[in-house]
Amino acid sequence: MNHSTLYTILSVSILLPILLLAACNDKTTVSTTNTESSTHKTITSTPTDAWIGKWNGPEGTFIDISGANGNYIITIHDLDGPKQYQGTNKDNQISFDRNGTTEIIQASNGADTGMKWLPDKSNCLRVRVGEGWCRD
Repeated sequence: MNHSTLYTILSVSILLPILLLAACNDKTTVSTTNTESSTHKTITSTPTDAWIGKWNGPEGTFIDISGANGNYIITIHDLDGPKQYQGTNKDNQISFDRNGTTEIIQASNGADTGMKWLPDKSNCLRVRVGEGWCRD
């Protein structure tokens, strides 16, 4: 036997089992690694966000605050009907412009609203004495 034949026999004897094993394996296993890219959202909340929603006053009046993160749409429904304003958080109060005047919505209790219908309430908002709304 010459070297060339011996080399061929050795190559075939080494490669043949590898090729046969590969051919017998009819399943392909694919390994994947899922890397979940997470998006971190920064949610900024201000104390005035807790005021979002409807607050009731006497005789069907109310204030309704919507929005979030210190930017609000304020609907004040008084005896003349509803009016909307844009408001922003300022020093844990909501500031808004009404008829050229800067107004401030602040936390209050019923007695401090100055309204005779609300003195026993504790969770209230007011703009000024005589203009207030409560949740409890």
